[in-house]
Amino acid sequence: MPSVFITGTNRGIGLALVRQYLAEDWQVYATARQPKKNKELQRLVSQYQKQLNLYTLDITNGMQRQQVADKLNGIPLDILINNAGIYGQDDAYFGNTDEEKWLDALRINTIAPMKIMELLADNIALGEKKIIASMSSKMGSMDDNGSGGSYVYRSTKAALNAIMVSAARDLKEAGISVVILHPGWVRTDMGGTNGEISTQQSAQRLQAILNSITLENSGDFYDIDGSIIPW
Repeated sequence: MPSVFITGTNRGIGLALVRQYLAEDWQVYATARQPKKNKELQRLVSQYQKQLNLYTLDITNGMQRQQVADKLNGIPLDILINNAGIYGQDDAYFGNTDEEKWLDALRINTIAPMKIMELLADNIALGEKKIIASMSSKMGSMDDNGSGGSYVYRSTKAALNAIMVSAARDLKEAGISVVILHPGWVRTDMGGTNGEISTQQSAQRLQAILNSITLENSGDFYDIDGSIIPW
């Protein structure tokens, strides 16, 4: 049975990915900050007792990251999906950037995914598919930036993209493919009610992209339609 590790699964795309992979008979290792308080995750645990492993994880908490890694020691993982993230300061326009909110977003969107990759790379190397993916955004593309603003979100995702490309180079010898994903404009708390696609549609398309990944694709930045996003 193939296996996937997904962060930030309490709602939105993360929760939809959990449902999608469970429906496809994958072994799912999922994390959330307060999983015991999430009724839908607890329902899924009851329904998929042998397939779903749920862990408490604030991705910025180094002790919790290590505890999860220790529990997974020696367990092969086919795919790691760094999904957890925040928009951060929503009014971060020129002349109105908040340093503390910026640093908080940097820890969540950029540093934490790197630390999780470092902790679980050996598990991925033991898997068959050997894929690490991080959820980014077109807003992290400098080439695609036609409107300016959103300094906090754009910069933390651009930094995440740079990290993923470096990891693609560093992990190639281990046979690990490292890719970046744009989930589309999704109807979530972050994307708003006017989003173009549902969380289920996004999860299905993201899974299709990940199913097509080979080592030759390592370092690529994927749009939700499977095309490559320019930097």
